[in-house]
Amino acid sequence: MRSPLVVLALAFAACTSSSSTPAVAAIDPNATVKFITAEGGEVAPMVLRQLGRSGPEKRRVMVYVGATWCEPCRAFHDAVERGELTGKLGGLDLIAFDADIDAERLLMSGYESQFIPSFTVPNADGRASTRHTEGSVKGGGAVKDLVPRLKTMLAP
Repeated sequence: MRSPLVVLALAFAACTSSSSTPAVAAIDPNATVKFITAEGGEVAPMVLRQLGRSGPEKRRVMVYVGATWCEPCRAFHDAVERGELTGKLGGLDLIAFDADIDAERLLMSGYESQFIPSFTVPNADGRASTRHTEGSVKGGGAVKDLVPRLKTMLAP
């Protein structure tokens, strides 16, 4: 039989040891994902304004770049519009840009991608961060492909 001191020391060690599994924040099952139509003008100041509007509501912001002709973009867009991502990514505002129309102004703020759909978490100054993913599979598998990647990007 172990002494109470040894048991106490083992319990303390178990409580203070670090886990290799990162903490995952609980996602509100009612939290929605929604598109915000991009305003005209420079991208970084516009993204900064949206960060200010979304912050008090505890909603996160991503810059989304798609195109009407892009099959994975349409599949993702339709899933958001139907509410299929409610409770899966938390409260998320996607500032929507069109790759065919907005490419030059996106590039000026660091939002560069070779493939669409493209998702980027902005820095606090509204410019692009390195937390970015782009491209997906065609057809119905696009949403299944994108959601885990977006969860990873949004993790604390």
